[in-house]
Amino acid sequence: MTSPTPEKVIDEGKFFAVISYLIFLCIIALVLKKENKFALYHAKHGLVLFVLEVGVFILSIIPYLGFLVGVVGLICFTLASIWGILQALMGNYSRIPLISDIADKIIL
Repeated sequence: MTSPTPEKVIDEGKFFAVISYLIFLCIIALVLKKENKFALYHAKHGLVLFVLEVGVFILSIIPYLGFLVGVVGLICFTLASIWGILQALMGNYSRIPLISDIADKIIL
């Protein structure tokens, strides 16, 4: 039995790679497309973003400083998610600074 070509892996995992960057939907990709290398790569990035978003949300409860942390976090995570979605749509294994370093350490 031959392994699927890289193009086929990307095509099969593209939808799940894209939804991985939308809030908690990375969990769907982690469960349903765990065997797809492309979808798993982006799902790990989405998981890291989601965990960091929850952390920033918790920190945003702090008066004054929390508002600033929340706004800056929202902007950064929105930009990172848009970048990830665009790269997934183009079929790229793109690295996002800091996020990729953490995602690479996740073992499923």
